[in-house]
Amino acid sequence: MSKSARVKAPALATVAPQSRDEVAAKIKELGDLQRTAARETADMNDAIAVITQRHQPALESLDLAMREIQTGVQTWCESHRDELTGGGKTKTANLVTGEIQWRQRPPSVRVRAQEMVIETLEKLGLGRFLRVKTEINKEAVLADPDAVSGIVGLSISTGVEDFVITPFEQQAA
Repeated sequence: MSKSARVKAPALATVAPQSRDEVAAKIKELGDLQRTAARETADMNDAIAVITQRHQPALESLDLAMREIQTGVQTWCESHRDELTGGGKTKTANLVTGEIQWRQRPPSVRVRAQEMVIETLEKLGLGRFLRVKTEINKEAVLADPDAVSGIVGLSISTGVEDFVITPFEQQAA
């Protein structure tokens, strides 16, 4: 067997309709298939909801029991931390049935009222803590395409056309 086997997607065998009536029939068939897929999705979601509802009380009870055990274990371990870590020489203790660890999270920065913080940093001459992002203004390029014509790496797509099929549906009131 080769290291990397290339898998090709199978070609779809399509038969193009040969008349306006056949196109109309195919659009109806497409609508039928879309509605069947929507019903299957709804049936699947209904089944998932029933299963979730059936298991939810047991999962909530188990979650509560696990949180109680975790809190109790943490409380005991915190009061015996020096003993468990050899006086702070390690951050991990093996307790035969499992391991406990104390891990320091890396520093993080939270910003509230971002505009006010930016203003304050600028007033205090602390611009080194601000980042300026330069990017292409695509709206301006589209507004004046002649000014940027010939620039390598910049192209403007126009006249792209999508083909959309929308089977008619009656909405239930």
